[in-house]
Amino acid sequence: MPPGRRARKKAATRQKIADTALRLFLEHGYDAVGIRDVAAEADVAVTTLFSHFASKEALVFEQDDDFEQRLTQAVAGREPHEPLIPALRRETQALVRHCTADSATPIWHMIDESPALREYEESMRLRHAESLATAIAADLDLPQTTTACRTIARFVVDAHSLARQAADPEAAVDEIFRMIEAAWEVTSVRPGRRSS
Repeated sequence: MPPGRRARKKAATRQKIADTALRLFLEHGYDAVGIRDVAAEADVAVTTLFSHFASKEALVFEQDDDFEQRLTQAVAGREPHEPLIPALRRETQALVRHCTADSATPIWHMIDESPALREYEESMRLRHAESLATAIAADLDLPQTTTACRTIARFVVDAHSLARQAADPEAAVDEIFRMIEAAWEVTSVRPGRRSS
């Protein structure tokens, strides 16, 4: 099978599994549905499911990698003289809009009701923050990730979580990023190869 076709088939299988899992979880409850139920409904082997998703929780957060890449790309892919924090604010606003769409409400309700999903989300946020901190340090030509880079990255990742729970998510992002901007202004890591 040609590489392009193989990749498309793999992506389609992954999406089918994720869509099936989410439908079953929302219809029957997260705890009532097992991995074997998802595999059977998606018409794939359990081993195939696990080749795409490392755990049952990962089925709910199937856009996890995309979320992380979008944040790091907001740093690495911005224009040479574009300030760092506004670039991260713009990407966070887009992510919050996606996560606060009406179609996402039942999913977040399910996550909020499940200790296992909340724990998975927390570990995911920590991983995203570490990846973002590494991207910020690399952008500034720092030899290692500093406390300031990690702090700002945590603030940015937590901004998404806080804003999605607010009555006015977009206003919440603006308010949080004013604080992030102020914190960034007083850090000592700002000089680097880019204007920040």
